[in-house]
Amino acid sequence: MLETSLSQLEQLVNDLVQKNLDLAERNAQLSDELAQAKDENESLQLSLMEQEEKQGATAARIQALVERAGGGAVTA
Repeated sequence: MLETSLSQLEQLVNDLVQKNLDLAERNAQLSDELAQAKDENESLQLSLMEQEEKQGATAARIQALVERAGGGAVTA
């Protein structure tokens, strides 16, 4: 009986060690995926900021053209 219990305990410990290894591997994979997602997010944020900057510059140019066109129409 003691031998059976010891054998069962040994199997449970082996199962737990294997489960721990599996979980550690999965955790490493998730950490890699998280790092990639963070990099992608940062890249997208920079891209968005660049687009907003371009839109601001375009809006300013359009506004200047509208003012110029409006000013020219008034004086003509």
